[in-house]
Amino acid sequence: MLSIALGLAWLVLSPLCLWIVFRGRVTARIGALLTLAALEGATVVLSPGHEASDVVAHDVPAPPRPIAAQCPARAPVPQTARLARDHQRLELFWSARPDECQTAKVVLRPKGRQLRVWVHEGPWDSRPKGARTVPVHVVGDTAWLRMAIEVPQRTRYQPVDGRTGRDIADRQDP
Repeated sequence: MLSIALGLAWLVLSPLCLWIVFRGRVTARIGALLTLAALEGATVVLSPGHEASDVVAHDVPAPPRPIAAQCPARAPVPQTARLARDHQRLELFWSARPDECQTAKVVLRPKGRQLRVWVHEGPWDSRPKGARTVPVHVVGDTAWLRMAIEVPQRTRYQPVDGRTGRDIADRQDP
């Protein structure tokens, strides 16, 4: 009940005291300031103490992320490829293995009318300049990847395996 009375005193007396501080005589100003100080003191006395309470949360380091199982290093040979007509996208397809990686590193190098392609899965000791990591999708027994490419549109490129120099067959939709 006392806290309700204190709240009402704040509501009534604080605007009145502030008005007196700015508009009243010197003795009235001193009285208004003492009233505000008394209200503040009563608030501090009636407020619940700040006892040391149990700490609910602590700064804890983030749990370690699960380490993905390393997939074996291998260089899959793309069997078919699909190059978009606008030369903005390349899809590569090869036979999937049971231990297929979720990502592959791909290097593309245009040379004349050939678009040389190197695909590597797993750890790669000497990562060449321009290698990009892209997700690998597995559907049935076929693994494939899709990546955006930036090559001049004036030439119709033929995807070529960068290791062997053999053409990669165009993929036809069934």
